[in-house]
Amino acid sequence: MAPSRFIVIEGLIGVGKTSLCRLLQSQWNARLVLEPVEHNPFLAQFYDDRPRYAFPTQMFYLATRFSQQQELRQNELFHPLVVSDYLFEKDRLFAEETLTGDELALYDRFANLLGESATHPDFILFLESEISTILSRIRKRSIASEQVIEAGYLESLRERYYALWDRYNHAPIYVLDTTYIDYTQSLTDQRFILNLIQGWLDHAPLPNAPPRYQRRGPEQLQLI
Repeated sequence: MAPSRFIVIEGLIGVGKTSLCRLLQSQWNARLVLEPVEHNPFLAQFYDDRPRYAFPTQMFYLATRFSQQQELRQNELFHPLVVSDYLFEKDRLFAEETLTGDELALYDRFANLLGESATHPDFILFLESEISTILSRIRKRSIASEQVIEAGYLESLRERYYALWDRYNHAPIYVLDTTYIDYTQSLTDQRFILNLIQGWLDHAPLPNAPPRYQRRGPEQLQLI
């Protein structure tokens, strides 16, 4: 049996990464590995007392993602294509927001240890969009916990993503602006993005495909 191809679709909350993963499942029979939705028993306490419960809350998410990665390693050869809506290493983007000092250092020790066995994708597709468009999409899907998300938080999260891409070297990263792409409604946009991904899988990118992401230089870092 040929080995699986593994794609990660990443992006800000509400940008459409899970919708794209489900499109790949329906069109190509891809196996889905979606962001864990298991109830975090510390979450309610975290909202009430963030300093006290930030560490157990974050460690629960880390352990849950690691468990899912272990399952992925054990079963990845049984599907020709596996697609996930998160990268294991992105867990730290949220740890940076909630942990400091010794707790962040301890988190990093566990995360680095567990991350050694995480499966690396063939490539990462990072979905971009204007913040106003993302906020509009968040409002449309009407998930109560997401309605408090503000533009400033998304801007900060976006910058942390790019800091991750600047140091990530395990797979190619492609950035696609989806501000004017709606593959949830438009068949034309569906065909476009499927052809785009097929080209990257075949190592024959379409002529109009975004190039591989290049690490930002000092000048770019100062402008952002």
